[in-house]
Amino acid sequence: MKNTLQIMLAQMALTDGQTAPNLTRVLAAIADCPSGTDLIVFPETTLMGFPTADEVAQVAESIDGPAMSAVQQAVRDRGVAVVIGFAECRDGRFFNTTVLMAPEGIVLVYRKTHLWASDVGVFDAGSELATAEWRGLRVGLLICFDIEFPETARALAVQGADLLLVTNGNMDPYGPVHQALITARAMENQIFAVMVNRAGSGGGLTFAGGSAAINPLGQSLLELGRDEARATVELDLAQLAQSRRDYHYLQQRRIALAGEAAARGTAFALA
Repeated sequence: MKNTLQIMLAQMALTDGQTAPNLTRVLAAIADCPSGTDLIVFPETTLMGFPTADEVAQVAESIDGPAMSAVQQAVRDRGVAVVIGFAECRDGRFFNTTVLMAPEGIVLVYRKTHLWASDVGVFDAGSELATAEWRGLRVGLLICFDIEFPETARALAVQGADLLLVTNGNMDPYGPVHQALITARAMENQIFAVMVNRAGSGGGLTFAGGSAAINPLGQSLLELGRDEARATVELDLAQLAQSRRDYHYLQQRRIALAGEAAARGTAFALA
């Protein structure tokens, strides 16, 4: 495993319900990424924006559809990995999906498990929280609203995740919520966390930007403003061990106490 990892955060404005303009911008970002970049992280549903229930059947595609295939070719040509979101059509159902794609192919697929209000009626909820090995690290993916539930990131950490990558589409007035929670998810699980949000506006929403990279000690390594921006952060992977040197939350959990407290509370309520 390398001692460092170079990640570019691509905070973009997107066009809702259309693929072509978003794909063009994604391919340009991949082609133009700085030399030495290991990974580019894009926002939620990067390729299609947020389609409506009436649009999703027209724009959604399979994981090997034309837009995803174009991204895969760009990834191979540039020799860089990407985390990218799209509206997926799978077995006649539609999902808000993010993939980790490397030059050798798809490493990890994640379908959003916690649907925000505007997802409901457009997408079905995914049913799996999974991790995969990449570049000597165990990586997990989440999407936007997912990070508001601490169990999601904890489930990935229990699987051994070292790096949490979040595609985001968070809007005003909730920007501060995700800025606080991405820090908490990194700190409470002693992992790196990178969240890339959408910028600009669409569908009557103003997106909050604020993409961020947090180390396992809960320290901010990079934070972007509200506007479109691309910036690269270097992760010092030695900080994983450093953060766990004096205490290790996963190993020191006392889950049974929570169960005992719940049982006592129930008994008290019934008495």
